[in-house]
Order: sequence, then C-alpha cells, then structure tokens
Amino acid sequence: MHINLKQALEKLDDSSDEFMELFGHGSLSVEIYKPNKVDKQTPHDKDEIYVVASGTGAFLNGEEISDIGPGDFLFVKAGVKHRFINFTADFSTWVFFYGPKGGEQTKTKDQ
Repeated sequence: MHINLKQALEKLDDSSDEFMELFGHGSLSVEIYKPNKVDKQTPHDKDEIYVVASGTGAFLNGEEISDIGPGDFLFVKAGVKHRFINFTADFSTWVFFYGPKGGEQTKTKDQ
C-alpha cells in the first residue's frame, strides 16, 4: 500500500471535510487531517498517533504544549483532550487510530 501526501491533500481539498480516512486494516484507520483555522476536535475513544506532514504550530496534549513541525511524531492516549493550536495555513497531519475503544492497556516505554 502506498499513499502519496500530495494526492491525499488534493483528495481532501475536493471534499468539504477537514479529515478523510484513506486506509483501514483491522483496528487501524489512517486519515489525513487539515484543520481550517481552528482545531475543533474532541477526545477520541481510541489511541492515536499523528505525524505532522506539513506546516508548523503547537500541540496541546492533556496539559502539555509542544511546538511541532514536519516529521514530528505525536501520541495521544484514548480519551485525552488534545488539539492543534497556532498552526500555519499549510498545516496538515497524518492520523493513525488503532486498538480497542478505551485504548491499549499494556505498559509502554513512556509509563
């Protein structure tokens, strides 16, 4: 499977949505997301990963704020408040949802 960023963004631009699912396999859902001026998302019921595709900004993850740019990896546990803030007009990100509702329960290196 291969998904080209330019083609994914063109496909998204042709829709009226800010995000679009591009691939799914088992519990994995892969989306492209390009918020319009304000990120209005609410906590999700699955764990998720973002990989910033273009643009810069900041990311609120719970109570932590990080500066972000292309190539950055961001992890959000299921149910945690998060959003992109102060992002540039060209900002876009890959989104990967996976695992069960409520999130994975096994220990990881960050715990």
